[in-house]
Order: sequence, then structure tokens, then C-alpha cells
Amino acid sequence: MNRGILDDFKNAWDKPNNAVAQIILLNVIMFIFTGVLLIIGFGEYTRSWLGVPSNLGILIIRPWTLITHAFVHADFFHILFNMLWFYWFGRIIQEFLGSDKVIAVFTMGVLGGILAFLGAYNIIPRFNEVAQIATIVGASAGVTAAVIGAAVYFPNYTMFLMFIGPVKIKYIALVSVFLSLIGTRGTINPGGEFAHLGGALMGWLYMSQLKQGNDIGGWITSSIKFVKSLFKPQPKIKVTHRAGNRRPSQKAARKTKSSDSSTSQSEIDAILDKISDKGYESLTKAEKQKLFNASKK
Repeated sequence: MNRGILDDFKNAWDKPNNAVAQIILLNVIMFIFTGVLLIIGFGEYTRSWLGVPSNLGILIIRPWTLITHAFVHADFFHILFNMLWFYWFGRIIQEFLGSDKVIAVFTMGVLGGILAFLGAYNIIPRFNEVAQIATIVGASAGVTAAVIGAAVYFPNYTMFLMFIGPVKIKYIALVSVFLSLIGTRGTINPGGEFAHLGGALMGWLYMSQLKQGNDIGGWITSSIKFVKSLFKPQPKIKVTHRAGNRRPSQKAARKTKSSDSSTSQSEIDAILDKISDKGYESLTKAEKQKLFNASKK
């Protein structure tokens, strides 16, 4: 049974163009891990060792927190609402622009959230005292970047909200930014609200530039692919010879079929590149059909 669960996770992870599910899975796994730490009595150390401290002196000796904080959540409702928002808006970006853009906007949002949080707590006088002990956790900044990014690129995309009806996502984005602005004046979680605004700014910047043809987040996905390549085993090259008049074997036929699949994958990659450069609407009807068929495999 355990093997089946692991296979389910692996299959969910390995699907192509699946960044939204991958990021959600990472968050869920980390939430379970930190929950176990809480049960065995180490929960009080989770936030301090995995969250980003506002104290720059402590941050220097805990650089891993720049990454880990985005996958740690304070409680069940914290992760629930973050992942729901990310699923709704991240899927819009993924569907039309591809997984690379989801990863880029999420990561840039996280980085923007860190900068806004650190800036607010180390510059604004009213936060000077708590700046020595404050930490921040959660994917909220990356999620907000996805919300704003989707609204910038597809402002008239419509969602159906319970009790309200159809609403264009540009208005949902505006309301979320407004609420965060108000939240910075409060006392409950002002640092988190500043992080939301930092994520919103990066989401707006990234998608605005992307609409103009500038992928300023390309370095993120390139870096991730490079790291992955370091752990990917290189295929061994085998050289074989056969007589020129020999009939093709079943093995050769299978290789030819494999080559056709490779060509098909190359076509899909070219279509995704076209979406990245010119947007989904630039695709021909045949290209859209090919992309749709590939997504069902």
C-alpha cells in the first residue's frame, strides 16, 4: 500500500507541464514534516530555523531560510488558503504560458516578498523593536505574485465566485492588493502583508515585461534545469553494426517508433516556446489541437 502511495506521488510529480501540482506537493510534504516535528516536541524550532528572520545578522548565518520559508506554514488554514489561491491562479498561467512561467513568477514573488519584509522591518521605525525577533513563513508572496501576474497577462479572464457570480480576475487582484495595504497598518501580521505587496510588485513586473517579450525570470528556470542535469544520469552511447541488406528487426521498428515520439515531443516543445514568446493566442488551430492531445497523455 505504501508503495502505491509513493507511485501516486511520483506519477503526479512526473507529469509534464505540471509546476502547479509540484509546488503544491512540496508545500504539503513540508507541512506534514513540520507537523511531525511539532508532535515529537521540536515544533518551536521549526519557525526559527526554517523561517526568514528579520534580523539581518541572523539571516546571514541561516541563508537556507530564503528558500525553506516559502514551504512552511503556520497552521492548516494558512496552507489551505494559500494553496487554493495558487491552484486557481497558477493554473491560468500554466495553461496558457507553461510551467516555466509558473515557477518563475512564484519564485520572483517569494524573493520580492523577502525584500519587502526585510525592508519594512529594518527601515520603518515602528518595527525596530520586533525586527530583532520577527520571522516570516509561508508561500503567500509567491501566491500573490501568481494572482497579480495572471491578472496582468489575462486581465479579462473571468472566474465564478460563490454568492457573487462572474468576476474578472483584474478586480480580484486589485481587492487583494488593497486588503494587503490596509493590513500593513494593523498589528496582527504587518510583516506578512508587506511580503504580499512585495510579491504583488514582482508578479506585476514579471508579467508586464513578459508581455513585451522580456523574460526577466528566465534565469530561474535555467538554473533549476542546470541543477537537475547534475543529478540526471547521462545515457550510455552504444555503437552497433549490421549488414546493409538485413531486414529491419522488431527492435529497429521499436526504435523508429521511439524516434517518432521524440519528434512529437520536439513539436510540443516548439509550441510551448511559441507560447512563451508570443502568447497562447498566436497558436494555429492545429498547434492548439496538438497541445491539447499531448496534455491528455
